[in-house]
Amino acid sequence: MEIRDFVATMPENLAIQGDFESSAPSNIALVKYWGKLDNQIPANPSLSFTLSNCKTITKLGFRPIEPQDDFSFDFRFEGQPKQTFRPKIQQFLERIFVYQPFLKHFHFFIDTENTFPHSSGIASSASGMAALAVNLMRLERELNPKMTEDYFNKKASFLARLGSGSACRSIKGEVVVWGETKSISKSSDLYGISFEEKLHDNFKNYQDTILLVDKGEKQVSSTIGHDLMNDHPFATARFDQAHKNLASLKTILKNGNLSQFIALVESEALTLHAMMMSSNPYFILMKPNTLEIINAIWKYRAETKTPICFTLDAGANVHLLYPESVKDEVLEFIKKNLVGYCQNEHYICDEVGSGSVFLS
Repeated sequence: MEIRDFVATMPENLAIQGDFESSAPSNIALVKYWGKLDNQIPANPSLSFTLSNCKTITKLGFRPIEPQDDFSFDFRFEGQPKQTFRPKIQQFLERIFVYQPFLKHFHFFIDTENTFPHSSGIASSASGMAALAVNLMRLERELNPKMTEDYFNKKASFLARLGSGSACRSIKGEVVVWGETKSISKSSDLYGISFEEKLHDNFKNYQDTILLVDKGEKQVSSTIGHDLMNDHPFATARFDQAHKNLASLKTILKNGNLSQFIALVESEALTLHAMMMSSNPYFILMKPNTLEIINAIWKYRAETKTPICFTLDAGANVHLLYPESVKDEVLEFIKKNLVGYCQNEHYICDEVGSGSVFLS
């Protein structure tokens, strides 16, 4: 699909009101997206596991009003007004207005909450923008009941991307690819698509325990980090590497080779942070306890041959990935060896999920 396919016509009847509630999960990229072009287009493709428990739950109330120059909305985060979030919602509405021209004909009540700490490197902007995009698409489908499910999901992903790039990977699918690449047919820079191949049984119900090293806000936002790739001396090589790694991971997810999975996923995580440490200006989002956890994972894997590995997002927290078949022993390892490195001994047990859910 092309951009013009997502431009909605103005409905004849706008005299509707109501509310929707939807949830959308976070996601964890295995092949990382770092660097973007204009209009939230990725500089390289990415592939992610959709999570299940780490999610944003958003209520969207709407009532018709006389259209005005600006958007009309009230925003609450976890039941309280959150003025610092308003500019991001405003910017999102401005970006998607051409695709949903009916937006200024409604006043919106947006109330959102997370099941995990926001702004700490667990892709809270991804789940938040995805949940809001799904609710806005539910409104659009009320105005256009003939909309197909496929169009709904693609446009929801398309809109979510304009709020937060990785949000397009939180709409549908256990494994999602975003960014045009030769190894994945129908891949697109405009929206995420579900992985086209059958997952090997080794990756069914794959586990992700998130070790919360630091629950505070990041010192450097992802937006700033992405921008620093524009003049990065290693950018071209990194983008080429992402295409190659995604092609390799496609094969791994089909054949179930856990050793190759571990090597590729950990290399991608360290490459992401290497790009941060070698940009200008440079920065480090890992904390000392991040490195302690990584070394403990390597030691445990070498001693026990348990197929666990780590990945990192743009933050200090560590995602510990492992098959469901070794869940009991890995959780015991976490309790004995890793919780001491977590802030307040806090970690979140998650697993691969299927995407957004309509709650009402």
